[in-house]
Amino acid sequence: MASWKDDVHEIRRRIRSAEYAGQTGGMALGHAQCNVVILPKDQAFDFLVFCMRNPKPCPVLDVLEAGRYEPNIAPGCDIRTDVPKYRVYHNGALLEEVTDIKNYWRDDLVTFLIGCSFTFEARLLAAGIPMRHLELGTVIPVFETNIPCAPAGPFHGNMVVSMRPIQGRRVAEVVQITARVPRVHGAPVHVGAPAAIGIRDLNAPDWGQPVPIRDDEVPVFWACGVTPQAVARASRPPLMITHAPAHMFISDLRDSDLIEN
Repeated sequence: MASWKDDVHEIRRRIRSAEYAGQTGGMALGHAQCNVVILPKDQAFDFLVFCMRNPKPCPVLDVLEAGRYEPNIAPGCDIRTDVPKYRVYHNGALLEEVTDIKNYWRDDLVTFLIGCSFTFEARLLAAGIPMRHLELGTVIPVFETNIPCAPAGPFHGNMVVSMRPIQGRRVAEVVQITARVPRVHGAPVHVGAPAAIGIRDLNAPDWGQPVPIRDDEVPVFWACGVTPQAVARASRPPLMITHAPAHMFISDLRDSDLIEN
């Protein structure tokens, strides 16, 4: 039976009215979900260059002009209210989490909407590939790696990855499915051997919650749009507003709009 969690318009209405402030994993399957980064205009160009140099963790789906809060990829929406939970960083430190950012909004703020791997999960599920975090109703485990991003202006830091356990015999299939959607992180950046990318303990994610990995499974890692939050800690911009991890903006774009052959 259909649920309100399948209806993108009802999801956004509930978020906007503060009826829902939870994670968006598994919601509105088939719609493109987006990481959010909001910066003052005087830093926006450097961050755009950072994204262009690091397309795996930061694939840009939309950029809003300074002061504009209606996304091009979701007409009628308001980026100040339509994300379940935001994080506000001052000089690289997390100041607070809030459910709307109207009190922080300024006419010089530029919004970046960055593709999210939640988007391709519908296609993995359709292929019969389970998503453990969705099965358990938990927040996907996310880790900061030792993989450096290419710097741009003041922005620098290491790549962040999300992890999904995948049966070893299906890894090649998963790579093929996700490679076709590079604008939502595309193919994995690493398979197995977490220590090789600086992850010491899969049971201690930097964001999200751990999930069990079965004997026939291997950990598979995708570049993640939480990377700008690690970059905020490293680069210490005066102000950066982001989504809270796993609390995404859900756009009108369909996953089918993003497929590349």
